[in-house]
Amino acid sequence: MEKRRVETVIISDVHLGTYGCRAKELLKYLRSVETQHLILNGDIVDMWQFRKRYWPNSHMQVIKHIVDLINTGTRIDYITGNHDEMLRKFTGFKMGSFQITNKLLLNLNGKKTWIFHGDVFDVTMKHSKWLCTLGAIGYDTLILINGMINRLLELFGRERISLSKKVKNSIKSAVKFIDDFENTAAEIGVANNYHNVVCGHIHQPQDVIKHTKKGPIRYLNSGDWIENLTALEYNNSTWSLYKFDEDEALKNAEPELENETELNTSFLFEKLLAEMSIAQPKHLDDLYPVASAE
Repeated sequence: MEKRRVETVIISDVHLGTYGCRAKELLKYLRSVETQHLILNGDIVDMWQFRKRYWPNSHMQVIKHIVDLINTGTRIDYITGNHDEMLRKFTGFKMGSFQITNKLLLNLNGKKTWIFHGDVFDVTMKHSKWLCTLGAIGYDTLILINGMINRLLELFGRERISLSKKVKNSIKSAVKFIDDFENTAAEIGVANNYHNVVCGHIHQPQDVIKHTKKGPIRYLNSGDWIENLTALEYNNSTWSLYKFDEDEALKNAEPELENETELNTSFLFEKLLAEMSIAQPKHLDDLYPVASAE
């Protein structure tokens, strides 16, 4: 399959190391595009729930693919999220075309685009991390159960369902949280004279114009690779929201997985995680020095 050329690709909330991660689908997508700039907008590796007993071959191959892109000179910015917050200790680290940062400001065709994960807006994350960790475990369990149900549905020729989406859409507080999140990001973006604001974190893909008291701004969210399987693409001065489930050719393609014995380097990854866990991350308020939304 011929690769599509895309100037900039943004993915977030992959959650490698969890049962819900759709690494095989992500591999198909990453291998289908040729990009100059890959932005990993947080929660790529789920360090909250990482267990050495669960690190499938496909998850390692996502890491290997990213490393291969670095080796070929593709610019890669790793923006830290809450599930990989241990990396905040390495903010400013650069290695060739790869760097770790907490936020990114790009000038694309004369328009300023502010890119960050978004957990800074999550009050629960800031003040009750134990509750968030518990919620993450519950979410991963729900996804695991959902997967079993979907396999049965497919066996009987029925359409797949998303239990978590049904829960989110039926609970008013969840809907309000998403709406408040998007509005807060938009208001701060406008206050800083940005044209676009790009987030992740809430697993809700979006591309919409937000109208604030100080003016309009384009709000984009890259979604996730657990349920929505989405990415943001910037090409020829245009943003678009990629949806894997609508890419029939890629969905039906067989994943090309390398021999697992050739990728048996997970012990190195575990050592890296151990090293990262030595230092505590900075307080979130210090990571995003932006103007107030007031």
